[in-house]
Amino acid sequence: MVQKAKILLVDDRPENLLALEAILSALDQTLVRASSGEEALKALLTDDFAVILLDVQMPGMDGFETAAHIKRRERTRDIPIIFLTAINHGPHHTFRGYAAGAVDYISKPFDPWVLRAKVSVFVELYMKNCQLREQAALLRLQLEGGGDKASAGGAKESAGLLAELSARLAAVEEQAEALSKQLDDESADAAAVATAAHLERKLTGLRRALDALEPGTQGGPPSVTSPH
Repeated sequence: MVQKAKILLVDDRPENLLALEAILSALDQTLVRASSGEEALKALLTDDFAVILLDVQMPGMDGFETAAHIKRRERTRDIPIIFLTAINHGPHHTFRGYAAGAVDYISKPFDPWVLRAKVSVFVELYMKNCQLREQAALLRLQLEGGGDKASAGGAKESAGLLAELSARLAAVEEQAEALSKQLDDESADAAAVATAAHLERKLTGLRRALDALEPGTQGGPPSVTSPH
């Protein structure tokens, strides 16, 4: 079973959170509520999120301050943030949102279909990155245990694992390519396109490392770094 992605919804008004849940329920992911910036930061301490929908106008710690805290933490700095605001103060206000680290800035009332489409892109990218990390972990296990398996006569088992890894990676590569084409066709946000390109670069590096493990490859296995 594929694990669902978590989406963090941050708004001080319960009716707004309810509306967001109604809009995003069709994505069939895990929706987590936070009624303040402090509550959002607490949730981010323990859980990983695909994307954050963050209200700008909140009492106490507002959306800008909350985003600043999120971007200062190494664990959470790369989580995409979509700002939601009921007030449009012009270009300067919008620029402040992007400067705080937002990937998008949407004024209320917003089109539910557009919001759901934007969120779905970041959920898809998050899932692909999770798959990539799993492939890298399997590859590291293969590299670390390769010597012991060879000495124990497990060359056939190692070859089978390599074939399985290659097949799994090929499936992720195919999905990532389809996602990139979809982003190009829909003229998606620059941040989403950049994230997809980053994922494709990581996939290319992992494919090269896996190819280097094939029998007959010269130079031995390469070092494998974290795909984060």
